[in-house]
Amino acid sequence: MEYAKSILDTIGNTPLVKINRLTAELPCLVLAKYETFNPGNSVKDRMALKMIEDAESNGLLKPGGTIVEGTSGNTGMGLALAATVKGYKLICVTTDKQSKEKVDILKAMGSEVHVCPTDVEPDDPKSYYSTARRLAQEIPNAWYVNQYDNPSNSKAHFESTGPEIWEQTQGTVTHFVVGVGTGGTISGVGRYLKSKNPNIKVWGVDTYGSVFKKYHETGIFDKNEIYPYITEGIGEDILPKNVDFNIIDGFTKVTDKDAAVYTQRLAREEGMFLGNSAGAAIKGVLQLKEHFRKDDVVVVLFHDHGSRYVAKMFNDEWMRKQGFLD
Repeated sequence: MEYAKSILDTIGNTPLVKINRLTAELPCLVLAKYETFNPGNSVKDRMALKMIEDAESNGLLKPGGTIVEGTSGNTGMGLALAATVKGYKLICVTTDKQSKEKVDILKAMGSEVHVCPTDVEPDDPKSYYSTARRLAQEIPNAWYVNQYDNPSNSKAHFESTGPEIWEQTQGTVTHFVVGVGTGGTISGVGRYLKSKNPNIKVWGVDTYGSVFKKYHETGIFDKNEIYPYITEGIGEDILPKNVDFNIIDGFTKVTDKDAAVYTQRLAREEGMFLGNSAGAAIKGVLQLKEHFRKDDVVVVLFHDHGSRYVAKMFNDEWMRKQGFLD
């Protein structure tokens, strides 16, 4: 018989899917690394499991312990899968910017959820960063995941996502494009691909209101770049240790409106029901058109599933209120 020993054994080995209509103007082949095929419907399943397994090995996470993490939702879902299977309690701290669906899904998986304000400084006691750290200190036998600075995040993608892309393209991949949040995906995949072929270009998709693009180009952390934005899952007002700027060849910024509109277009023109960051990612690919040639193979990674955004990007009334639809 052929079966997985637990749901955790189904993480990874996601397909590459050709983008057709939305990239018709491009001279190259564009393939989507379709991460919603993971059991938690996002790329974060990979690093969530890796971080937990490494914490177990290092003695940081003990039997019957409590896992505490600040998350935009998807890492929390990956942690919830592993916590359930392995017998841990999970506390997720998120922001009021995240979709209601994400909070409801975390609760449905048995997680305790704390919602914090978005529009505060990272070191403010009310921020989700500070709240997660405080809870981990106060709760006995608790482990703070800290996906932003935890090296197991990037390591997961060096060991799984990167090799999968290399093997699936038979080593022909020329560009890797992905939205950047914690930095684990772009840094882990990018480091692996460049170890196989240093000429592969690695592009990050950033959002307006985030510090990544300017910092990469100038080395300046400009607080004037920081302001609230709607796009979920990418961009930051901090510099996570997992973002290896030496691996990244460049960034392109995508507006909230374009990210939302292209999220809808992926569903309606490609049959791809995906999350908000996928809209940003495919628009980022289109903005990078001048960098692609006829025989190039561009792989763009799509993080998560559209079910997390039904009340937002897939709700035309919400889209009109934001000024994203006429």
